[in-house]
Amino acid sequence: MRVARGEYAGCGYASRARRFCVIGLLCGLFASHETFAASYTFIVAGLGGEPQYEERFRAQADEIAAIAQSMAEAPEHVMKLTGTEATRAAIRRELKALAGRVKEDDTVTLVLIGHGTYDGEEYRFNVPGRDITGGELRELLGALRAREQLIVNTTSASGATIEQWAGPGRVIITATKSGGERTATRFAQYWAEALKSPAADSNKDEIITASEAYEYARRQVAASFKADVALATEHARIEGQKAAGDLAVARLSSTALLASDPEVRAMLEERAALEKQIEQIKARRDALGEEAYYDELEAVLVKFARLQREIDARQAALQVSP
Repeated sequence: MRVARGEYAGCGYASRARRFCVIGLLCGLFASHETFAASYTFIVAGLGGEPQYEERFRAQADEIAAIAQSMAEAPEHVMKLTGTEATRAAIRRELKALAGRVKEDDTVTLVLIGHGTYDGEEYRFNVPGRDITGGELRELLGALRAREQLIVNTTSASGATIEQWAGPGRVIITATKSGGERTATRFAQYWAEALKSPAADSNKDEIITASEAYEYARRQVAASFKADVALATEHARIEGQKAAGDLAVARLSSTALLASDPEVRAMLEERAALEKQIEQIKARRDALGEEAYYDELEAVLVKFARLQREIDARQAALQVSP
């Protein structure tokens, strides 16, 4: 979330002038695509069946979660379930809690890693105990108000969920083209790799989008089967690409280190708290009355502007450091 960099103090403090300045600064906040929006990522690694798969799925989930954390506005915006914790009940609980938190302007990414099955009628994501079905996940995803949603289903038989989970503003990426491709997949490995690989950044802007990560992973999967002189048993798909295929899923180079810097992280958390204060004040506008509303809003916006300058300065310093 960015704020206009002009000196707010120069606006003056006459009532009308101040009001225009507050409105102008607030409009500047809304002009940014990040304004009052947050990104949430939920990663689930299901049953492996064998120790080698269990370890692989957990490692992939950890890697993707770490990258998501480097971009998140707050640590709690990234959720992860692996191993014995990744039960049907836990997945349902976390998605229901997420539905209660996200707003329309927020972005939600769900990543499923593991094994899936399809019996010709219903897809199932294999988890400890009772499997969670594609129908259940469709209902849970439908409760999320976020207009931009990215679903990355890297499991076997994941292609069976494409049509079932399709919706406005939702991008769905699957490791297989249909429910009939049931062999253990390689897609998750290369999706995780794409999030930190310059080779995935096709336009060289140091931002990896969902479309770029998909194309990289798809190519690498095909290349791995070719290197093994083996018939490919998975063919990835993407649907809804025009809706949010340019959604950023990772940042490269020095930019990726910014949010992981302790000082920047603390300031980003403080900024998120100020954003919540602004939302709360806006919600109380009628109850506060005009003068009190602008008094409270001005105080928080001034803090926000000063904090944003500190964040910009710290980021600039990190980017030029050897």
